[in-house]
Amino acid sequence: MAVIHHTALKPTKLELLTSWLPSRPWYRGGAAEPQLAKAGGFRLDDPQGEVGIEFIVVTDASGPHPTAYLVPLAYRGAPLDGAEQALVGTMEHGVLGRRWAYDGCHDPVLVAQLAALIEGRAQAQDQNITGVPDREVIASYTGEGSISTDFTATDDQEGTRLTTPHGMTLRLHRVLQPTTTPPQGAIGHFTASWQIPGDTRARGVFAVLHGCK
Repeated sequence: MAVIHHTALKPTKLELLTSWLPSRPWYRGGAAEPQLAKAGGFRLDDPQGEVGIEFIVVTDASGPHPTAYLVPLAYRGAPLDGAEQALVGTMEHGVLGRRWAYDGCHDPVLVAQLAALIEGRAQAQDQNITGVPDREVIASYTGEGSISTDFTATDDQEGTRLTTPHGMTLRLHRVLQPTTTPPQGAIGHFTASWQIPGDTRARGVFAVLHGCK
């Protein structure tokens, strides 16, 4: 079980994401700097206890309408070999020291635990409290056998597509919409909720799995 340390981060996660989000093809903002606020998310445990795994939802108020983005982050105590293009930034953690924050879609530990979440083998954890499950994260899997974790991640204007050599596709919705109905033909997905302006909550599909073609 991961231990959540309540301590200072320099720079903060929101500061890192303010610089990184505009570089993504799925970012919907304009030329203005993002105005980010934390809107929700959850954590997953690394069975080896080495990698911090967090799915963050942030809202950007820089445009005419607030937009919610899903950002899976993997926190490591050393650089991940071969993942330089996925580095979001480095932070100084008040307890753990320097941490390397990666776009989790390119981190094999996060991807493996995401597959376990969809299969029902992993339980989402509260974003801020150690040892408390997040019951609002609901997963469904109707496929046969284990989900392959041999994924290659590709960003496009719609989000992030993770594909296996055999054609299985896991689509992460980076721009969140308030709908809980997965696309036709999906064999797995999970839904969760986030805060929206007006002190209310929305619920949507965060990721969808399609089988081999």
